[in-house]
Amino acid sequence: MRFGFLTDWEDEIIDFASKTGFDCIEISANNPQSNFYKIVQEKGGIEEILRKLKEKNLTISSIGFYFNQIKPEKWQKERFLKLLEIAPRLNVHVISTFAGNDSERSLEDNIPLFKEVFSPYIDICEKNNLKIAIENCPMMHGFPFKGINLAYSPKAWNLMFETIDSDRIGLEFDPSHLFWLGVDYIDALKKFINKVFHFHAKDTEIISENLQEETIYGKGWWRYRIPGFGEIDWEGIINILKENKYNGGFVIEHEDPVFHGERRKEGLLLGYKYLKRFL
Repeated sequence: MRFGFLTDWEDEIIDFASKTGFDCIEISANNPQSNFYKIVQEKGGIEEILRKLKEKNLTISSIGFYFNQIKPEKWQKERFLKLLEIAPRLNVHVISTFAGNDSERSLEDNIPLFKEVFSPYIDICEKNNLKIAIENCPMMHGFPFKGINLAYSPKAWNLMFETIDSDRIGLEFDPSHLFWLGVDYIDALKKFINKVFHFHAKDTEIISENLQEETIYGKGWWRYRIPGFGEIDWEGIINILKENKYNGGFVIEHEDPVFHGERRKEGLLLGYKYLKRFL
């Protein structure tokens, strides 16, 4: 398994990844002004990225572009299709994204839309030796549930993989979301391990006193943390991945509000030191 973190492409952060001891990075192409996407569009840009990766002994474990696949903006759909073509030129074999969601419809009524959107990707993935890893963040916006990603639960995963039975469509597994949603993430990982194409290492902290005041319908009773600062059983997770010979990316998704801004690298370094002992 390759150990890294999620980031846009910047020489300084690539140097930091190599110096720290990470094996890989997951590239984020989400920003409309993505530095990575700008570079790969330039003449010689892909070659320059490959040269830098080789020099720093790093690989790209996945290219992540997360948006509502069922109700996309035009530029998002165009960029995603372009990334499917660019990825193999960078020796990347996983693209990470959201499943999408029409929030005015039920989960079950969204599944045919999911099939309609993702089925055409399979031929492209076969041609380019790619897999699509669907991240399980609910992307919740208000109550009732109004998220832009239907792939938030094991029930949804079963429906998705029943309607598209392909080894090109799987999961980018992130236990942090399952934890605050009350799902047994260890059991879910065991059940879906063969569908895990990429892994987000992000922790969750429950703030009990806020939960007692707010209930689960309120805000501020949980927050994402760097691994080791929350309540996720990382040793247990990594044992499952090792037992099943998982060889994909295992990357820190840094959304910790404590180690943000000028402390971002500090957070990544702490996460590296904590997880490395299990890896």
